[in-house]
Amino acid sequence: MAEMFDHAPQVWTAARLREALADLPDETPIHIGVADGPGDFEGYGEYVLVDAEPVEMDGNGDPGTSEVQFTLFADARAGAYHLDVD
Repeated sequence: MAEMFDHAPQVWTAARLREALADLPDETPIHIGVADGPGDFEGYGEYVLVDAEPVEMDGNGDPGTSEVQFTLFADARAGAYHLDVD
């Protein structure tokens, strides 16, 4: 049986992201490492940032409520890939 644990990542704010990017040249590409599992960055997947926009999400199950979350969208890095056809 798998061991259970609470996962509570420190979610960055826009201010923290601005601070991290403050000294980078404007043309610096942004790469995103996606964890293989909760908190597991040892074998992370590498993606590139392709878009950022506010996304409206359903509220906490309350009818008629929603919240807007600013979302970064990532895609696979440029390269040649095998097309997975089923």
